[in-house]
Amino acid sequence: MKKEKIIITVFPILLSLIAGAIVIGCLGKNPFYAYYNLLQGSGLAPKASYAGHKGMITDFTSFLNALTPMLFAALAVLIALKAGLFNIGVSGQMLAGAFLSTVLIGYSSLNGVIAKPLVVIIGFVTGALLGALVGYLKHKFNINEVVSTIMLNYIIQYIVSFCINSFCVDPISRQSKSVSAASRLTLVDTVIGDYKMDIPLGILLAAVGIAVTAFLFQKTTLGFEIKAVGSSLKAAEYAGIRVGRTRIIAMVLSGGFAGLAGVTYYLGYFASIQPRTLASTGFDAIAVALLGNSSPIGIIFSSFLITVISKGSTYMSSASGVQPEIASAITGVILLFSACSAFLKYKLDRWKEERR
Repeated sequence: MKKEKIIITVFPILLSLIAGAIVIGCLGKNPFYAYYNLLQGSGLAPKASYAGHKGMITDFTSFLNALTPMLFAALAVLIALKAGLFNIGVSGQMLAGAFLSTVLIGYSSLNGVIAKPLVVIIGFVTGALLGALVGYLKHKFNINEVVSTIMLNYIIQYIVSFCINSFCVDPISRQSKSVSAASRLTLVDTVIGDYKMDIPLGILLAAVGIAVTAFLFQKTTLGFEIKAVGSSLKAAEYAGIRVGRTRIIAMVLSGGFAGLAGVTYYLGYFASIQPRTLASTGFDAIAVALLGNSSPIGIIFSSFLITVISKGSTYMSSASGVQPEIASAITGVILLFSACSAFLKYKLDRWKEERR
């Protein structure tokens, strides 16, 4: 069984990398060198030269800074999938949680000891409330969660954009005003030795989130109920599980993690919000969750891969002359092939039966 899971996970990655290599080759570039540039841009391989106070370690801490919101977003998608739901509104929930945290705490004069925990709490609660709304609409009116989350994405996007442009726009950057250093979840330009690096505080919280999620699904009654509802509604109802309540709880947890992804993205990796733009992290997280076989441990490795591709694409573009959109295309192909994992599992089962 473990061997099958590895095959189902690795096969889409190999196909995607091969497809990307073919495209890069058709552009007249060396695909092996381009892929090596992805590693260099993520701090996983040394560059030819570095600017002052920078090095491979600073690139890697910046990579971890980008990895943190991806881990939270992938957990959000994963929990919803376990309940048989598809939370495509992670990006909107990220934006809502980050915006409220920005307005209430990011622009305040609170010190870091108070501000940072409040940012995390507000982000989680905001995302959880939006998730609860989606779960309630699904339970009470049987409104498809894909439709409701997409509509909420648009509503949140334009409301936040209006508020930024009306009340807190930076006239130079045309984004929201930068949050205070005390409320930011990344320690920017921290001097350690001869290096100035960005240290993401949220990576520790993400590790705790992964551990708690793994414990939830492996050791708790609630985790079993969520998985039962996701596997079969009729069987879950027959077993006495309150399906509606379980779905709402799953979406609360999913939205909460999406809110944490938002604050570590907008008040961590970045320090401001760009109007009328949803973070691609929420959509990339779908590929991460599918690629990780909807496993809390699996998404660590899949998040690592997807973040390497997205984070290293800028350096790949400058070093190899390969457009950064190629990296997005590779991520899309990974999602496409990952969605075919059920078909691949069916073929493996048929092959085993024929061998018997």
